[in-house]
Amino acid sequence: MLRLLADIASRRTRTVLALTGLLFLVAVGVGGPVAGLLDTGGNPFTDPDSETEQVRERIEAAAGEQAGVALVALVETPSGIDSPAARERVESVAATLSDDSAVARVLTGDPAQLSNDGQSAYVAAVFRDLDDAEIDEAVERLETGLADQPGLKLGGSALAGPAVGEQVGEDIGRAELLAFPIIFALSLLFFRGFVAALLPLFVGVLTIFGTFLVLRVINEALPLSIFALNLVIALGLGLAIDYSLFIVSRYREEIARSGAGPEALRRTMATAGRTVLFSTLTVAAALAALLVFPQQFLYSMGLGGMVVALVAATTSLVALPALLALLGTRVNSLAPRRLRGASERVARGESTGGWYRLSRAVMRRPALIAGLTAAYLLLLGSQFLRIDFTGFSAENLPKSSEPRQVDDALDEKFPENPSSSVIVSATAGRSEQEGVTTLAREIDQLPAVAALEQPRYLGADTWRIDVASAGEPLDDRSQELVEEIRTLQTPLEVGVTGDTADFVDQQSSLASRLPFGIAILCVTTFVLLFLLTGSLILPLKALLMNVLTLSAAFGLLVLIFQDGRLEGVLGYQSEGALEATQPVLLFALVFGLSTDYAVFLLSRIKEARDGGLDNTEAVATGLERTGRIVTAAAALFCVAIGAFATSEIIFIKELGIGTALAVLIDATLIRALLVPSLMALLGPANWWAPAPLRRLYRRVGLTESPVG
Repeated sequence: MLRLLADIASRRTRTVLALTGLLFLVAVGVGGPVAGLLDTGGNPFTDPDSETEQVRERIEAAAGEQAGVALVALVETPSGIDSPAARERVESVAATLSDDSAVARVLTGDPAQLSNDGQSAYVAAVFRDLDDAEIDEAVERLETGLADQPGLKLGGSALAGPAVGEQVGEDIGRAELLAFPIIFALSLLFFRGFVAALLPLFVGVLTIFGTFLVLRVINEALPLSIFALNLVIALGLGLAIDYSLFIVSRYREEIARSGAGPEALRRTMATAGRTVLFSTLTVAAALAALLVFPQQFLYSMGLGGMVVALVAATTSLVALPALLALLGTRVNSLAPRRLRGASERVARGESTGGWYRLSRAVMRRPALIAGLTAAYLLLLGSQFLRIDFTGFSAENLPKSSEPRQVDDALDEKFPENPSSSVIVSATAGRSEQEGVTTLAREIDQLPAVAALEQPRYLGADTWRIDVASAGEPLDDRSQELVEEIRTLQTPLEVGVTGDTADFVDQQSSLASRLPFGIAILCVTTFVLLFLLTGSLILPLKALLMNVLTLSAAFGLLVLIFQDGRLEGVLGYQSEGALEATQPVLLFALVFGLSTDYAVFLLSRIKEARDGGLDNTEAVATGLERTGRIVTAAAALFCVAIGAFATSEIIFIKELGIGTALAVLIDATLIRALLVPSLMALLGPANWWAPAPLRRLYRRVGLTESPVG
């Protein structure tokens, strides 16, 4: 199939490029607006099948209104909130909210709604049971109606979602402006030619907009989270760079060996093209593990990552070969005079032999180097044992964001935050008020309860009890309070919802699905690497090295974000914990990327071994032929994904830095030290498989074609 693609690219070059251009225009026109269509409402980290969601839906159906406060209007006045002018402003805000048809009720006048310093007050609005689009329209009306109010700030969940969407758009624009020039400069250093350096960016742009087009189609059937765009752009650019580097570098070797022409492209596609295809399968399979999780954030990342990997491969295996066929030897043109000699040496496949000498040196002391490297990675990984988790809230927004400022003020200046209460539902008829009152008294006796409102009958045999925790919404005290309420011995059917209960259920959901995700990752990685190598040992070793890479990256994330060691440098405020879904996302993403680099290296080692070299020489030759490419790919990928370290949303910053750290660890400590040392220790056993599996591999193995 790959040779056929090479022939089509050679014989129908202009047709392929014309169709590519047409599809690109369609992708820009149809897929370009996708950022404005993806979901920014609700909480994308919630399990829709959790008790929290079921109780929330029951309360909303019974009351005809949302379970929690959706909008908070914070009125600040230096003259004091008790002044006649301040009271008039508060009443005016409350009247504007009450007059809107989307508002079910307005909360105002409670002493708890006055700040401790007497300088501010808040008015809260509960919306009717409406869909996200209707709520967004209501928020726009209310923002317009309250725009002339001095000293007023608006917050709450109804504003935090759109604020996140706007921030994601700003972050993406900033990351692109930062990443593209640096990627071009690094590509120029690697390829030593302007034409070749532009090819990864060409593939990257095609990949990103092609993915946007596919995501728009998927979003029509399954709403995807806006956060998927961050991964799509970073991963699309990163994978496009990886695949372009591998294919273009191999093509330059082939034209140096036998000259430009169809045969050079066929040999490139039969070797590097096959490796790219195989690498794509490993990345897509790893990200498919995220589909077992019900949280919109995770399955959106999984779908987005799978699509972008497949589109990157399609672009690299269809459009890029056609462009190479058109360029021929001109792929090495437009090099500055002082770099021209280096460009010609790279095109001929010559090398200084640094990676070869390094691998030979490592393999002379394999046990020592493997032991020291593994010990260092485990030492870093040990920090992960003390990880703490937190959830999604307005605190994830930058301090300059108005919803974040309102949320901070409610936490710091007021007796309680209206959006952080524990909401209890009891199923009982109106005539069973005594039993519900008894339940409320039992809840009030729990040690973590700071305040409790009297039960309210909502209708449809549903009662509501609002409970204020003495702790912060997501701390251990509040989580224990949720568990204590759920385990109370009562004849009534009791459920709990609210932010704290949502976080408790989120962690439970992640823990219950994680074994299935890990199983998918490990099994698919093992099978694909067996099909590449024909060995049972090499896939097991790859799994071990992936775990070491992940543990070290996770440990560094704890040091950086949980401990706040680089707050000033990276521009964030530590929450003392990591967002709970990030380790799950990073596990799948880094697992796929680590296997991706393993495929690049193992394919060249196996090619050398199949060419008659012994284990040691094959490892050294494979590392020599891929070391420079993998290092360049890792550096460029780190720029693409690391650019999101500039994000103002802290868990996107965690994603960018965590992935970049893992890629750096994998491309340096793992590929340069651990791979050759373990390969030397195992020797011929690296390639062992029982006879039945060897026969199976000969029939179905995905080997590269040998190159003379």
